[in-house]
Amino acid sequence: MMQPFLAHPFDSDRLHEECGVFGVIGVTDAANFVALGLHALQHRGQEAGGIVAHDAEQGFNSAHRFGYVRDNFTKQSLMETLPGSLAIGHVRYSTAGTKAATAIRDVQPFFGEFAMGGCALAHNGNITNAMALRRELIERGSIFQSSSDSECIIHLMARSIQRNIPERMKDALRRVEGAFSVIAMTRTKLIGVRDPLGVRPLVLGRIGDEGFVLASETCALDIIGAEFLREIEPGEMVVISKGEIESSRPFGPSTGRFCIFEHVYFSRPDSIIGGRSVYETRRQIGVELAREAPVEADLVCPVPDSGTPAAIGYAHESGIPFGMGIIRNQYMGRTFIEPTEQIRNMGVRLKLNVNRALVKGKRVVLVDDSVVRGTTSRKIKDMILDAGAAEVHFRIASPPTAWPCFYGVDTPDREKLLAAQMSEEEMREWIGVDSLAFVSLDGLYRAVGEARGRNSACPQYCDACFSGEYPVAPFDQLERGFRMKSDCAAHPVTDHAAE
Repeated sequence: MMQPFLAHPFDSDRLHEECGVFGVIGVTDAANFVALGLHALQHRGQEAGGIVAHDAEQGFNSAHRFGYVRDNFTKQSLMETLPGSLAIGHVRYSTAGTKAATAIRDVQPFFGEFAMGGCALAHNGNITNAMALRRELIERGSIFQSSSDSECIIHLMARSIQRNIPERMKDALRRVEGAFSVIAMTRTKLIGVRDPLGVRPLVLGRIGDEGFVLASETCALDIIGAEFLREIEPGEMVVISKGEIESSRPFGPSTGRFCIFEHVYFSRPDSIIGGRSVYETRRQIGVELAREAPVEADLVCPVPDSGTPAAIGYAHESGIPFGMGIIRNQYMGRTFIEPTEQIRNMGVRLKLNVNRALVKGKRVVLVDDSVVRGTTSRKIKDMILDAGAAEVHFRIASPPTAWPCFYGVDTPDREKLLAAQMSEEEMREWIGVDSLAFVSLDGLYRAVGEARGRNSACPQYCDACFSGEYPVAPFDQLERGFRMKSDCAAHPVTDHAAE
């Protein structure tokens, strides 16, 4: 059996989305479309993937595998076991350590057989009251097969007294707190639903005359030639069957709090969010950053690949030349990351290499998307100086990440976040650069289109990782001892972490 994906040292100092979802109905060989969609969403989950398909003659069939989509779901022998015109899929991410030891039973989509037929379900996000729900369900006789919070939804559906699966799903999701974009399928229906705050993304597309698609991002529609119709709205459920879409609001009125970090890092730059190009938003973040934190320098250089659009914006606004001072090795396979202790200690150099001829003697502005633990920033700074740069100035295309995310992003405990332990000046000294500056939260809001900033009357985003203001209380983490911002001002940072 293929072993779980092991995070590369460069990636371990990044925030990661934990999954992406994709579903299609009304096409021939739906599973092949799902495989393509999951490939486009691979950046959202690189550890494992799964596909469930339904065929009128063979019923439900599924395949769950560790590793990349391209290594598993491009094999004809496997895809032939997934016939049918309706299918959904899921890719997930987890980091090294206990999470990387995930069993195959934790890989979604999950499947449940009810009195009215089977249902498969895939979930992007995080249920913040999953521990409490799990305890309750186990006490009432439920037997869990995985460690995933998403399985709670299946068990809650099983206990509903509603007569059809969409209504049972509504019952279940009304008990759930946190963030969820869910896609599900019955024998004849494709279902999509977002939580009332719409924290995680979900979009709707059309393919052919009668086919419809649900996906985490618009880039997954592009790969199969689907037409983007619209975003599923916060708190909305859509049920698609026989070429028709039925929309409902199972949670009542809601105000969106979309994850602002989707704009900064998670989504692919060729996706569209809220009618706006992710690439253009990231470029505009760089413009705001250049206005807020100018510096005398000779070269603006991105930390590839996520820092590139912001670096282009910074260079254009500042008038400092843009250059690819760091080159990313695109061809380093997963099997080449743990051969010897010496190779492991090379860390970042396995993926990134400095363009010495370009940076030598230059005052370099390095533009990156975020600083998490700061260890990668230090290594990149060392590489630039070793290549002969005269000065190194870091510019970060997000505010300081000082709080963990509990809504579907893999984030270290607060005690391991550099910005939670140090001031900006202390961070600069620890990283060892000539200057360090982050875009302000207001600047980030302006870049994503909220012209009047974070405190405007316009709809807010979820920015808890920067502000510490959580739109949904993280019940499970509070039970473990996590302190909210309002409760911990007088306590040292080490008391904040959820152990």
